[in-house]
This record gives sequence, structure tokens and C-alpha cells, in this order.
Amino acid sequence: MTKRKSIFKRKKFTLMDWILFIILTLLMLCILVPFLNVIAISFTSYKEYMQSGWVIWPKMPTLAAYEELFKDSRIFIGYKTTLMYILIGVPMNLLLSTTMAYCLCRKGWPGRRLVLLMVLFTMIFNGGIVPLYLIMKSLHLTNTIWAIILAQGMNTFNMILIYNYFNSLPEVLIESASLDGASEWTILSRIVLPLAKPILATVVLFVAVQLWNEYFMSMIFLRSNNWQSLQQILRSIVMDSQVVDTASAMVDTGEKNFTDAIKMAAVIVTMLPVMCVYPFLQKYFAKGIMIGAVKA
Repeated sequence: MTKRKSIFKRKKFTLMDWILFIILTLLMLCILVPFLNVIAISFTSYKEYMQSGWVIWPKMPTLAAYEELFKDSRIFIGYKTTLMYILIGVPMNLLLSTTMAYCLCRKGWPGRRLVLLMVLFTMIFNGGIVPLYLIMKSLHLTNTIWAIILAQGMNTFNMILIYNYFNSLPEVLIESASLDGASEWTILSRIVLPLAKPILATVVLFVAVQLWNEYFMSMIFLRSNNWQSLQQILRSIVMDSQVVDTASAMVDTGEKNFTDAIKMAAVIVTMLPVMCVYPFLQKYFAKGIMIGAVKA
């Protein structure tokens, strides 16, 4: 009984504990308060915003900004295009990264060190956007979503994370499977990948967020309005709203088309899907990034 009391005895806070608690609380507020302000402005009317200037909880919430945002049919084109990026790009990126990482981590394969150095070289030096555009143009892939998907088909950083994670696995597992007559595809699919769920979930999150926020490549390679990404569409809607507000400033009070609220609504619409997916991958995220970032 005495041992149990000593184990569950509450630890007293020291001065350093209080200092760290205060610092972390202030940092949390620095992140949380602006985030709440963004959400509040997206539900705030123009009149209330002009009266207060800083809103955390709107007195009379309104959905006018979201109605203005979603009444433009282009936003659904943006959702369709971005979802296609994710549905095609994430499996492709994962397939290329895992297969290459597995090949490079197999000890005894000739030339793997040289190939690894060549891959690492691309993290520091690359040809830039002009050669990439010329390649896509020569392949007749401009103005198609394949230009975006293939241009980001494999990320070197993600491949290195998977490579380090594979190196941390016991070599005995692979050797015993090889002695039993298992092929390399069998070893990868039935032994290595099931043990690598944390790092795979981490890479899926990285790639999905990268493709969800895709803007620059789409702006360069895509010209058709039917294949614009969600970020491009939201930017166009916000800019069109600003132009309308500027043109009608002398005759309109701005109540109907509050540009700042539309901007904040666009921010919420962009980050809400990622926030919904992240909790399901969080348990794998910390473990995967720590093990994959440190070479065993």
C-alpha cells in the first residue's frame, strides 16, 4: 500500500516547471488566438468588423462569406482537380519512394551507394523550372494534370525518410525470407511494408498536404480553366471580390461582399480537410518522423 502511494504521489511543481508552463501557455495563445480570429472573421459581417476591428466571437454570426465563396461554380472544379492530384499522386509517390528506398537499403547490391549519392545531389542542386517546363512541353503534357503529378512523382526527402526507416529494420527478417525462397516483391509487400506503417503514414500525410496546397506548378503548366487547382480558384475568387469592392466603393457599403471575410473563409475551406485527416494519422506521425529521420 505504501509503495502504491509513493508511485501515485503527486509531484510538486518547481520554479522551472512554472516558467516552462507559462512560456508554453504564451506560445499556445500566440497560435490559438490568431486562429480563432480567422474563424471569427469568416462568420462576421462588415458592420461588426468595422465597429470592433478584432473579433474572437462574433455577436451576430453570418454565412455570407461562405455563400459568396461557394456560389462560384469554379470552386467545385478546384476541388475536383485537387482531389485527382491526391488520388493519383499519393499512390504514385508512395510506390516510387518505397521501391527505390528498398533497393537502396539492400546491402550487397552493386552501385547502390553511387545511386544514393546521385539522389541526394538532387536535394541540393536541380535544373530549375525552365528545363522542367521544356521537358513537359516536349512530352506534350502541358495543360494536363499529368504535368503536375509527374513533376512531383517522387520527393527525395520522403524517400530518404523511408530509406532510413528500412535500414532500422532487422536484416535477419529479410535474410530469413530470402532463404525461404521469397522474391524481392514478396519481401517488400509482406514483410517490410507492414512493419513500416508509421513512416508510410507520415509520407502519405506529407505528400497529401503538398498536393492539396499545390499552386505554383498548376499556375505554370495549366492554362485551361477546367483544370485549375483549388488554391488557384480560391485566389481568383478573392481577387475578383476585391475588384468588385474597389469598383463599387462609392455606392456600396461593402455589407454584401466583405472581402476580408471571404479571405478568411477561403483559409478555412483550404485547411479544414487537412485538419480532419490529421488526427487519424497523428499516432503514426511522431514515431515515423523520429525513426525515419535518424539513421540506424
